[in-house]
Amino acid sequence: MASDDLPLKLAAYREEGEKLAGGLTQLAQRASVYRHIYRASGGNHIFPLIAAHGALWARGYFRWALDLGKKLAWQYCLSPSLRHRQLASLDTFADAFRDINRRVCADTYAYFHLTAEHGDDPDAALLVPPALLQALNRIHQAQRAGRPLSTSEKQEIFTAHFVNEQEHVVGPSLQAAVAAFNWPIAKFIALRPVIQFAFFPAGKWFWFRDFSNREERVLRGLQAFHIAAQVGFETTEAALRKYEMLPSTFFTQPAEYFAELRRQVLAAA
Repeated sequence: MASDDLPLKLAAYREEGEKLAGGLTQLAQRASVYRHIYRASGGNHIFPLIAAHGALWARGYFRWALDLGKKLAWQYCLSPSLRHRQLASLDTFADAFRDINRRVCADTYAYFHLTAEHGDDPDAALLVPPALLQALNRIHQAQRAGRPLSTSEKQEIFTAHFVNEQEHVVGPSLQAAVAAFNWPIAKFIALRPVIQFAFFPAGKWFWFRDFSNREERVLRGLQAFHIAAQVGFETTEAALRKYEMLPSTFFTQPAEYFAELRRQVLAAA
């Protein structure tokens, strides 16, 4: 492939990924894209599997946070205009989180499919961060060989992908959103979520001290990986059903479900 063709290929995959990731509130659609990548990797790419849980879990969290915000806003009952502005700022903050998830989904889709085709091209190193390129190439090599990776290998790949997204997408966007959110009590609560993904054992949950802290996000991500490994990745995938947001064909006919979703989304776009 000519050197100037590869950036165009990545741009095309990213555009497709953005369309498939859907609008800000289309969390179930993003979960479908994430699960497609997990399956296309032969079960070796765990980041999108856990990200699918994150997308589906977020619906309940956003609903709870926005409902709580409406209650907290009554502290401004003597100033309706200020109350309106604070609620609007909370909506903007929630949308920033949704947009981060959307962009991570599009990135994950684009890099996975580009490297599946051209990961061995020397010019790929000019477009894909080195650690991520190495991790994705390991996935594709194992997939082509029909070899499942060990748990430790999957963890190394998960870490490389997770850290890359924290550095290039999540971190900068989250810091900007936090800086712009000028409602102290709502910000305090929003940055201390309690997370309990559907594959967590009963009684297991994470409480963030500060979600804007990159080191804590990475630590919690790795803890989620370890739980998924302990319960089994097949069990982790099956637990997506517990959110009750996905149709039965998502589980009974996964390949056909995603193919039809992709056809409809790209046709509409």
